[in-house]
Amino acid sequence: MSISIAHLGPTGTNTETAALAYARWLEQHKGENCLLCPHPSIAQSLYSVANGETQQAVVPVENSTEGSVTMTLDSLWQLDRLQIQQELVLPICHVLLSRGTSLKGIKTVYSHPQALAQCQRWLEANLPSVVLIPTNSTTEALHEINLAPTSAAIAAPRASKLYHLPILANNINDYPDNCTRFWVLGLTPNIVQGERISVGFSVPENVPGALVKPLQVFAKRGINLSRIESRPTKRSLGEYVFFVDLEVKSEPNSIEEALIELRTHTEVLKVFGSYQVLFLQQKDIDQL
Repeated sequence: MSISIAHLGPTGTNTETAALAYARWLEQHKGENCLLCPHPSIAQSLYSVANGETQQAVVPVENSTEGSVTMTLDSLWQLDRLQIQQELVLPICHVLLSRGTSLKGIKTVYSHPQALAQCQRWLEANLPSVVLIPTNSTTEALHEINLAPTSAAIAAPRASKLYHLPILANNINDYPDNCTRFWVLGLTPNIVQGERISVGFSVPENVPGALVKPLQVFAKRGINLSRIESRPTKRSLGEYVFFVDLEVKSEPNSIEEALIELRTHTEVLKVFGSYQVLFLQQKDIDQL
């Protein structure tokens, strides 16, 4: 049987690239066959796992330039049955695709909001007057720009080959060391102790020290936080959910004790999983 993996489509997105790289890793290290299942949004990818339509989902969670992917965090908080099984770190390179022959003729640029933001400085310097149109993915509008030489799209170099679209400008992301963290999520927890644990929690009330107490739980045990992020609870202005990534370098008992104590300082606590981090290289992408 094949493992079905949901991801943001259509073909050629960076998330599909991450899913393909993960599928190859599964085949090489565990002998697993994989079936990739594209979805029109990140949320729908996650819901497909929660509803039992697919077994796993690969979703972006954080970019080194633009920060957290809020759709992933918000969906994960709602779908608390999902467990992180693996993290993938993927180098991200953006190019400008168009049938146009020069930048001067471009009037409209399409792409996912994350990609537009990661190329913001380049766009301001080279295409200051263009209309920027956000799309659900970096490849959603590629069929449309194929018919309009005054339009362009920001996508991965791999999309140029898949859609037979010329590259009008290369390496347009604002920072060369641009990379994105992706999570592989499923309904079963990872049985192997990982190097990171991700949790989310809300605090009982918005009072002084409400966040300090949960953070002191980790500080006094020497547990490092590699990331902390807040998102609105969507219940009331000023109420937040906090997402925290823990580095598992101390004794496992310290982590367990910390999570037990953390429950006494939180309203809701959700442990999203313990997982390993796999760093992918550009050569891994070029082989796909």
